[in-house]
Amino acid sequence: MLAFAQSCPALVLNADYRPLSYFPLSLWGWQDAVKAAFLDRVDIVSEYDTKVHSPSFEMRLPSVVALRRYVTPARRPAFTRFNVFLRDRFECVYCGDGSELTFDHLIPRSLGGRTTWENVVTACSTCNLTKGGRLAKEAGMIPSQHPVVPSVTQLHRNGRSFPPNFLHDSWRDFLYWDTELEP
Repeated sequence: MLAFAQSCPALVLNADYRPLSYFPLSLWGWQDAVKAAFLDRVDIVSEYDTKVHSPSFEMRLPSVVALRRYVTPARRPAFTRFNVFLRDRFECVYCGDGSELTFDHLIPRSLGGRTTWENVVTACSTCNLTKGGRLAKEAGMIPSQHPVVPSVTQLHRNGRSFPPNFLHDSWRDFLYWDTELEP
């Protein structure tokens, strides 16, 4: 039973019943969800059939919890490798391949280029090596899109095309992906 409990994450919702984050999906391990429930920091919205117990107490594991206090979402997304890949939809901006993804600086760092939203794009390792320390135009490579600072909404919209591998049925009412949720 304990081994199964390890695979029972809880979806964490903000006080407005929206996920704290889609990318990565806001999940807590069952221990953190149970602790937060005991500390009255969350309301349990839905539960798994699996139970945990001590000698004097038993409870079903939470599958969805909602924070009691609203957490204000970030206005601008953090500049991270994952968010750059998400902005560019996990595809190389030069050839469209989705494997062996890396960062590419449009203006190479060796030429004074900075690591910013406007200068970094997603590139497969082959295209990145081909371009090397040159400008894309010099290498005969044209990016399919001009890099911009994405909004949180844009990242959420892009991310809905890439649902996580595990989606519990009790999360259905709180997540909005185009694909069918697995039971």
